Amino acid sequence: MSQPTVHICLSPALYPMYHSNERIVVIVDILRATSAICTALQHGMKSVIPVATIDQANQFVGDDYIIAAERGGEIVNGFAYGNSPLAYINNPQTFGKHLVLTTTNGTQAIETARLSQTLVIGSFCNISALTQWIVKRNQDVMILCAGWKNRINLEDTIFAGALLDSLLRQGFSMDIDTDAGITALSLFRLSEADIKAFLKQSSHNQRLSRLNLDEDITYCLTRNTTPIVPILQQERLVIST
Repeated sequence: MSQPTVHICLSPALYPMYHSNERIVVIVDILRATSAICTALQHGMKSVIPVATIDQANQFVGDDYIIAAERGGEIVNGFAYGNSPLAYINNPQTFGKHLVLTTTNGTQAIETARLSQTLVIGSFCNISALTQWIVKRNQDVMILCAGWKNRINLEDTIFAGALLDSLLRQGFSMDIDTDAGITALSLFRLSEADIKAFLKQSSHNQRLSRLNLDEDITYCLTRNTTPIVPILQQERLVIST
């Protein structure tokens, strides 16, 4: 049996070049949507419903729904929640509810790949659980980085390298038809000793720092705070069993 291969797509704009129904798609938006999704489900939310637009989010009405909207790193006016993972930790107001989430980049990436046969969520929060989940399925993988408005960003690329590194250690191979894998792996290995320091000059890190969200950044770069893998099932992200 041939080794499963890891493909890395550094921007949703490149997705059509990588799409294959036979590949597991891992959506990555480290700062902060995929970190928030993992955290919300870990801390008792029933599901996360990713939507592309604020108008779509507003269609969900009722006590069972928490609607969260973020644009440009900030909570959209009129909403109580954005995509800070810290907002969903041990929060009795969100426990047991369904989170309807729209963000600048992460939910747009999910929308891009929504029709994939298997779509899961990746973050440093669940990297070990995600690695083992993928290994058990023994399929080719595409890591889809959300980036920033279809542009490549550093933190998602570094995470793609970290996940690739983990999967290579488990017997997977790397796509060698492009340099995306080498790029991501090299950046991860350069930054591994202190990813937060390495990201200090990155565009989104600076954007969030100006918004006084350093605590969010630290949390999103912390490994293995949750053992779950969110998977898209019938328009909703739930914990994979």
